[in-house]
Parts: sequence; C-alpha cells; structure tokens
Amino acid sequence: MTTDTTTDTTRGTDGSFLFVLGSSRSDGNTEILARAAAEQLPAGTRQRWVDLARLPLPDFQDGRHETHWPAGENEVALREATLEATDIVLVSPLYWYTLSASTKRYLDYWSGWLSAPGSDFKERMAGRTLWGVTVMADRDEVVADGLVTTLNHSAAYLRMRFGGVLFGNGSRPGQVRNDERAMIRAKTFFRGETPLARFPYEEEDAEG
Repeated sequence: MTTDTTTDTTRGTDGSFLFVLGSSRSDGNTEILARAAAEQLPAGTRQRWVDLARLPLPDFQDGRHETHWPAGENEVALREATLEATDIVLVSPLYWYTLSASTKRYLDYWSGWLSAPGSDFKERMAGRTLWGVTVMADRDEVVADGLVTTLNHSAAYLRMRFGGVLFGNGSRPGQVRNDERAMIRAKTFFRGETPLARFPYEEEDAEG
C-alpha cells in the first residue's frame, strides 16, 4: 500500500477510474473493499487513487457569485483529477448514515466548480459514471439509503450515470474481509449496468 497522496496506476486507455478515499482511517475496511473491486477491472483501465486525508480541503466557502474564485493547490489537483476521469468512485465509510465529512466536503466543492471560470464542469461531467463503496457496522443495507440518495441525486443533477453502491459489513480493522457476500459482489461490481441517473420524479414521468 503506497503512502503517496495520489497513486496513479495506468494499465491502458480504455477507461479512467478515480477512487476518492474519504475515510479517517488509513487502509480501512472501505478502502479494502474498493481495492478488491478495482482488482477486477479489465486491462486497459487507468486507476488513480486520491486520499482526502492526505489531500485535505478547507471548509467550502460559497464564492459562486463573487468576481474571483480563489482555488488552493489541493482543490485544483482534485478538480483536475475529477475532470480527467471517466468514472468517479466515492469510497466512504457510512458515518451517521451518510458520507464521511471529507467526502461530503469534496462534493460541496463540486458546487463551486460548476461556476469556476472556464471549467464547464456540468457539461464535462455529463455522461460520466459515479459509483460508491461503503462499509458499515449494520448488516441491513437500508440504513445507508441516505448515502445512496446523495450519490444518485448528485449524479442526476449532472446528467451522469450511476453504477450503484457496493456494500460491505465491518467495524474492526480488516473485518470486511470476512464478509463473503461483499467480497463476491466486489468481483463483478464494476461490470454492472450504469444507467443514466434520474430523480424520482423523472422515473415517475417515464413510467407514466
């Protein structure tokens, strides 16, 4: 396991996956599960791993209606990495039934990038795919509905595709390795369908 802030492993040019690690624990259960899934990506898939604990962002300041948009070094690096990826995977443990604070802060910055001069963020994100990986102490996946809703709706707003969430169970370090169902799911997770994300009212209109 590398200790670099970002790890870039290139295996070709068929795809580009950005894994955004949002845990406060290094080598935590959620990262273990995400790496198990990433091992199954086909040859030719470019992987980049970014640890938000080593590339921290300050609290988001909404400057969308200001003349200038000041951006720090870490923010610029994360924005460029996000825009370079075909697939963004948010790797966050379930904290109080939603994303971790660092992962949510990263998403908050998307709000600023929407209006950053010259970024065309919304237009460039359309059609890309958002995925989630989370590990929680509870065995009932329904308790993570808040996390799933956050990711789906974020993808829907940007007209992205949503690959869903890979769930695992664990609390103590490394415990997710004992979750046989999660490890089996990890082998095929990134082969799943990636439909265009929709808000609930859009799904109702389509059915009607």
